[in-house]
Amino acid sequence: MSLQHALLGVLEARPMSGYDLVRFFDGSTGWIWAAPQSQIYPMLRRMEQAGLIAGDEEARGPRLTRTVYSVTEKGHRELTSWLGVAHDAAPPRDPFMVQALNFDMIPAGEAVEVLEAFIAEQEKAAAEAEAHRDRLLRKETALLKERLSRRDPEDHDRIARLKAHVFDGIAAVARTRVEWARKGQRLLGE
Repeated sequence: MSLQHALLGVLEARPMSGYDLVRFFDGSTGWIWAAPQSQIYPMLRRMEQAGLIAGDEEARGPRLTRTVYSVTEKGHRELTSWLGVAHDAAPPRDPFMVQALNFDMIPAGEAVEVLEAFIAEQEKAAAEAEAHRDRLLRKETALLKERLSRRDPEDHDRIARLKAHVFDGIAAVARTRVEWARKGQRLLGE
C-alpha cells in the first residue's frame, strides 16, 4: 500500500486540508496506516501535480487561507483500480520480533518484563480497535458520517459493517499476539 492510496481513501470521504490530514493520520487511522507530516505534504503536492487531487484555496480569516484537497475523477479511478486488485503482502519489518528473536542473549527475567510491556500494549491496541469498531457499527465516526451522506441509505449498514470488520481484524491480531507473548513468557520460565 502506498501513502497515496491511503490519502485518496480518506479524501474520497470528504475534502481536507493538509493539516486536517496530518491530524487524521496521527489519530485512529494510525492503526491502519501511519504517516508523518514530512511525508504527507510532499505526497499531496505530487498527487496534485499528477491530477489525482485538486487543491482549492479556502479563506480562514481576512488574510489567511488554506488549501483543501479533494479527489478528482482521475484520482477516484486510480483508487478504485488499486482497490480492485490483489496486492502482495508488505515485507515484514517488525522490530519487536527481532528483539524477541534474540531474547536468549539477555536474562529471562528481563525478557519476561519486555513481553509484559508488549502484552499491555497489545491489549490496549485490541481494546482501542474494538471501541473504534463499535463506533463504526453505530455510525458515529465523523469520516463515516461524511462518506454515508453521499451513499445510498440502503448500503449504510453494509458499509459500516465492512469498515468495522477491519477493526475486528486488528483486534484479533492484537489478541493473538498477546497469547503468543504469554507463551513466550512460559518458555522463558522453563
